[in-house]
Amino acid sequence: MYTVPQLTDFSGQALNAEKERLTDAVESEAAAVKDEAAQKLFRDRWMARKNGILTQVNDLWLKASPKEAKRDVGALVNDIKILVESTVDATALGLKPQSVTVSDRLDITLPGIRRPIGAEHPVLRTMNDVISVFRAMGYSVAEGPEVETDFYNFEALNFPPNHPARDTQDTLTIADQESKPLRERLLLRTHTSPVQIRTMEQQKPPVRIICPGKVHRRDTPDASHSPVFHQVEGLAVDTNITFSDLKGTLDHAMKALFGSAVKTRFFPSFFPFTEPSADVAISCIICGGKGCRTCKQTGWVELMGCGMVDPSVFDFVKDNGYDSTKISGFAFGMGVERLAMMKYGIDDIQLLFQGDVRFLQQESN
Repeated sequence: MYTVPQLTDFSGQALNAEKERLTDAVESEAAAVKDEAAQKLFRDRWMARKNGILTQVNDLWLKASPKEAKRDVGALVNDIKILVESTVDATALGLKPQSVTVSDRLDITLPGIRRPIGAEHPVLRTMNDVISVFRAMGYSVAEGPEVETDFYNFEALNFPPNHPARDTQDTLTIADQESKPLRERLLLRTHTSPVQIRTMEQQKPPVRIICPGKVHRRDTPDASHSPVFHQVEGLAVDTNITFSDLKGTLDHAMKALFGSAVKTRFFPSFFPFTEPSADVAISCIICGGKGCRTCKQTGWVELMGCGMVDPSVFDFVKDNGYDSTKISGFAFGMGVERLAMMKYGIDDIQLLFQGDVRFLQQESN
């Protein structure tokens, strides 16, 4: 009986030989299917989600392949998947009775068969996972425009003109804005934090929101940077909110996303709109915190920034009930692409945006 081997040779000749061996095995086993019970066993053996042969091929061949061979191995695994699925379907059809009775005739009044709509992109799937976690904690989803004014993107978040922190978020501006006052000039938002200010302008405290969306920065594309990416930011404002509430919230969220064994670590940082500020790292889910190439042998992977909302930010919305002497709050922000790369073991952010159907099919399995 066929078993999936652990490959050590990923050359084209070796891959084709393994494909032929697997093809012979699935066709031989399909020919031996004679009844529905045997067909079910055959289907589960090859297509079971947890331990089926297709799952083993994906784990032992594709995930274990070196970076330079992943494209070829991915194409091979996709061909094998199509072959196995068509063979399993053929065995099921071969067991159906050939004679057609009145009850088996086509009823043209029934709805037609819909075409499959595909799978969620890994970035959207990860973003929806994050949204689900915070919705379960009582957070609402808030959205805002991608084309923002300088006031909402910078000034209202404690980035006054000429503040050095603006250099770290060099943005893409809209043309022909020079004649306008600086705070009214339009740009592509560098974070989803403007949604927090807009929400506080419209809603009195308490507030608990998350702000998912697309953001833009003038970054050169490489394995870890993209000029267009996605964020999920969060804001909680109420009386007597402390840094302990922030730590507990994010620790729970990371465990919900990556598993209960994940640990979180907070260490000091700086953001103009929070004080105190912190960066958040989680124990590496690849090595379990022991140290590997992904976490640079540290056992930790930095995922987001957070902190207590600076009273200066509340001053911009104090007329709507945000008195910094009576209320407090925390904010956090995480890059969705970085979360997706950790969750699905992706080592190059550009793979998420190049539109390679073979890559997207692999990640949708």
